[in-house]
Amino acid sequence: MDPLLQESVLEKAGSIVRKVGSFLKMSSYYDIDDILVEEQVEPGSKVELPYWLAHELHLRKVAKMKVPACFNQRTKLELGADGASVDLRSRCLYFYEFGCKIAPLVGDRDVGSFLLSAFRTRYQKILAKAHNASFTAYSKLLSYLTKEETNLYEAAQSSMAAFKKWRIGGPRFERASVLGRKRKEAN
Repeated sequence: MDPLLQESVLEKAGSIVRKVGSFLKMSSYYDIDDILVEEQVEPGSKVELPYWLAHELHLRKVAKMKVPACFNQRTKLELGADGASVDLRSRCLYFYEFGCKIAPLVGDRDVGSFLLSAFRTRYQKILAKAHNASFTAYSKLLSYLTKEETNLYEAAQSSMAAFKKWRIGGPRFERASVLGRKRKEAN
């Protein structure tokens, strides 16, 4: 083997070994002792947790869930005054889905009825705007709709576009190919 080629291979092997060595030094990242929490949480303290964790802790009766801030009294009052103009997207992107998931867990019976009244109030305005709004109003409207409401708005718009396309032109009725064939006469 050529000595220059052999030297090049040895240099590359050495650099690979150095990279693996530096990776092994990082293995403490996965060490359980480095991951464990160093401070204890006091009993009765209030902590914000992600839903998936709070749900599990609630099911195991380790923690109690409170009504999240996006369903507080201020939001209820705003939706009661003029529900269609409230920015629910900034409060919770999946407002209705999240509300349905936490309603049985928080012990507040008003959450379910609150979600229903909020949806009823906003539903009619969303459909009306979907059928009449221009493209410029579309971006402004989407800035305060939740994900569920955005899906509803887009479905209503595509439905209206399909209706207009049908109304303007295109075949009114299409005849099935089976109906177009004639039977052969039997002699």
